[in-house]
Amino acid sequence: ETACCVHCSSGEETATTPAFGGVCPGGREAVRSRGHASGVRGIGFGGQTHRARRRSGPVGVEMKLKQRVVVLCAVLLLLGLAKIFLLDGGEGSAAGRRDLRAFRKMEAGLSLPRGARLTHTLQSPWEIASQWVGPREVYPEETPELAAVLTSLSTSRIERADVGYKGTQLKALLVLDGGQKVVFKPKRYNRDYVVEGEPYAGYDRHNAEVAAFHLDRILGFRRAPLVVGRYVNLRTEIKPVATDQLLSTFLMQGNNTCFFGKCYYCRETEPACAEGEIMEGSLTLWLPDVWPLQKHRHPWGRTYREGKLARWEYDESYCEAVKKMPPYDAGPRLLDVIDTAVFDYLIGNADRHHYESFQDDGGASMLILLDNAKSFGNAALDERSILAPLYQCCMIRVSTWNRLNFLKGGALSSAMRQALAFDPIHPVLAESHLAALDRRLSGVTATVKQCMEAQGPDNTLIEDRMNLPHP
Repeated sequence: ETACCVHCSSGEETATTPAFGGVCPGGREAVRSRGHASGVRGIGFGGQTHRARRRSGPVGVEMKLKQRVVVLCAVLLLLGLAKIFLLDGGEGSAAGRRDLRAFRKMEAGLSLPRGARLTHTLQSPWEIASQWVGPREVYPEETPELAAVLTSLSTSRIERADVGYKGTQLKALLVLDGGQKVVFKPKRYNRDYVVEGEPYAGYDRHNAEVAAFHLDRILGFRRAPLVVGRYVNLRTEIKPVATDQLLSTFLMQGNNTCFFGKCYYCRETEPACAEGEIMEGSLTLWLPDVWPLQKHRHPWGRTYREGKLARWEYDESYCEAVKKMPPYDAGPRLLDVIDTAVFDYLIGNADRHHYESFQDDGGASMLILLDNAKSFGNAALDERSILAPLYQCCMIRVSTWNRLNFLKGGALSSAMRQALAFDPIHPVLAESHLAALDRRLSGVTATVKQCMEAQGPDNTLIEDRMNLPHP
């Protein structure tokens, strides 16, 4: 340890180790000197050495104390500014640099060429996509075959068509060449249609499924099944391979072929209609059967009953109760719920009353971003209640926070334009919805900053990446 000179109130000097503190002759309190005297070298702030200047009496002591306070305040200010910069920009820390590299990889792979094909024939596109799935991702960070898989989704021959699986909204279950199951959601609205009423009102929006998948890519979550837009000929592609149950729901409205399917809200009076025989829709790739799903009630779900509020809608301390319930009391699930709240707020999805994870996962599975079609309904509506998990728990993953900051200043809408330009049903979103993404992103970052101001960054930004290996 290095000895430092200290000044006593009497003007005497003594040497002390370690550098802070000391006792003078007679027990008087010592004040640290930043120099050296009588041959003793002192270590000052910044590691520099100086000649000690002897100051006698209370005035000298007071001046030394003031200098130390000023320097200490300056150092603390600089440290605080540096931490704010790192937290806001996410580039200075090791975690921030890692997140920036991941962001650059996403940017590099964002554009997907139309008509891409696999360069080998050893595996089908469905086998490749199936092998991508793991406990914490539906597809990996780097997917050079993604464009080819999406092209196959949008062009492969339809072998079978049936009514949709369960649910409240109209859909069809298709089987593509090679036995791959997909979910077809038909077009119900034009791009500029505004869905009025409750934030969960209206029919499913097929284009919202496409846009949500690409937002999942951009945010780096990789928890949404693959989705692509597709035009299908109902007369030549669907009806020849349709089951009797599906065929029984077909009808004509003028020159347009329509169907109303089988679901909780499906009605013959409210069919989905093609333009002539050509119907626009979205195809969602069915997850592999080796990854069975488990359904959970969302802890921040709505009651869907007029005049009856869910507990989270009136109890601001609700998150503390959630933290005591499995699977939110341990593991990544609560942070997944908060990630999902950010995702849903950006797309305007207030209808996530349930969610799915993989079965028998011990709470380690991701929250899978399925059924995103109740999104992009009203670009002018920012439904803040969707963010309740974020502002009630006041916590978010560091990696999510960094990614959000990388997407500020219009970068989010720009990335979405680039990603969606590939899709066969381009333009996928109206410009008003792209602008809404940037506006809502500002709302998310403002909410996180309020949490940091209230409880500090260390209690708000959580380092939890959960990079689980594939089985």
